Amino acid sequence: MAKLSATTKTSFICQQCGWSGPRWQGQCGGCGAWNTLVEETQSPVSAQRATSAQSIKLAQINPLQNQQNRISTQIGELDRVLGGEKVFGILPGAVMLVGGSPGVGKSTLMTQVVLNLLTHPNYKNAAANKILYVAGEESPEQISLRIKRINSIEQYNIKPGKSEFSQVGWAENLIFLPSHDIEQIISSIIKFKPNLVVIDSIQTITTAELSGGAGSIGQVRECADRLTNVAKQYNIPLFLIGHITKDGKLAGPMVLEHIVDVVLEMTGESQSQLRLIRTKKNRFGSTDEVGVLQMTEKGLIEIKDPSLFFLDGADHAAIGAAGSCVVEGSRPLLVEVQALVVSSKLAVPRRIARGVSNTKLQLICAVLEKHCRLPLGGYDVYCSLAGGLSSADPGLDLAIAGAIASSYFNRALKPKLQLVGEISLLGEVRPAGLMQKRIKEAQRLKLEPIFKKEVFRHSLVAVLNQLGLSKTSK
Repeated sequence: MAKLSATTKTSFICQQCGWSGPRWQGQCGGCGAWNTLVEETQSPVSAQRATSAQSIKLAQINPLQNQQNRISTQIGELDRVLGGEKVFGILPGAVMLVGGSPGVGKSTLMTQVVLNLLTHPNYKNAAANKILYVAGEESPEQISLRIKRINSIEQYNIKPGKSEFSQVGWAENLIFLPSHDIEQIISSIIKFKPNLVVIDSIQTITTAELSGGAGSIGQVRECADRLTNVAKQYNIPLFLIGHITKDGKLAGPMVLEHIVDVVLEMTGESQSQLRLIRTKKNRFGSTDEVGVLQMTEKGLIEIKDPSLFFLDGADHAAIGAAGSCVVEGSRPLLVEVQALVVSSKLAVPRRIARGVSNTKLQLICAVLEKHCRLPLGGYDVYCSLAGGLSSADPGLDLAIAGAIASSYFNRALKPKLQLVGEISLLGEVRPAGLMQKRIKEAQRLKLEPIFKKEVFRHSLVAVLNQLGLSKTSK
């Protein structure tokens, strides 16, 4: 075994939180996780890191310049989560991390963004755009097959007997770099100075200065830091595709999320075509927005009216179903809450929720049992949001309570009725925020007006009785 040089340092780094110690131990001293410390060696930092930064005066800064130069991806749902209600698109020099489970469509989304920047007619200088795609996981040949599937080559009148992409003008401006070495990637960015860089994925990029393998804490942190520095220096927007762990968290150190400007989370079930994009962090806009997309054979397409998508087939009365309206960022979405109440054979009845938190479901069941005298202690209660949407909006409380009561009494609510309201532990129904926006969305789709203000501050018992969901109602 080769000996380490006197200048080489070694330390044990936690692969979950990045805490480091001089020796191995069973439990991490930072996050308390067990068996997560891995030994890593670090070579001396090269002299090129010792360059001085250029100073700039406040009077020399134009705060509106970058906002006006935002780049639209031509995918409205993605632009919404990157910016907000009034400002859309990619900010020059922004570093964006896109995470999601395998197969959810991260690479497909990035491929569509690349194609839009190169071919969309809205860009007068689209032919001058130059994009660098670092292929760390797939080969350029594999990516070209995806490009051909998304953007049909037949539309370019390809002549037989020649390479397909060699006859397409914009193909000259899409540069693939099949490399894992961070030094080569940075050199290519400086050389080509592209309009956009896509790293697929950050967990495959390594530097020779660290001994840890690809995807380790040290490698991910160091490579992300260098890529961020070069993106800021040359004002180049940068997309990093990231993996997630089995717990649903972004793989790598938490410091990775602190380094980047925007953290996007792409979610979706394998059995469903629905894909949701949420912003976990955004230095340039709102973190409450949600983008709704649908996976098809031709890639991801926008769902222009998500309310119609989530309410598809919910225009008839059904036992255990209640309509509601949630507000995600600046967008109101009409959804259907479904509940099932069945007799339990367990000592501790089940409380299982999908799309809403289990804590919310348990609190609402406790309020129904205490104030409305529903004997839910002997029943299993299941609750779900139709369509695969997840929401923490407190305005869902009344719809959840209504759906549970509907299933318990085996009575259907009035069709097209939307229930919005927050339930307190005292058994009162209180108004949710942005009520006017919710009412307008319900009226747009010709649904029943949401509860008037006079029902609020009333007891939940009185509201359920008004809905016909009580022992005394017929």
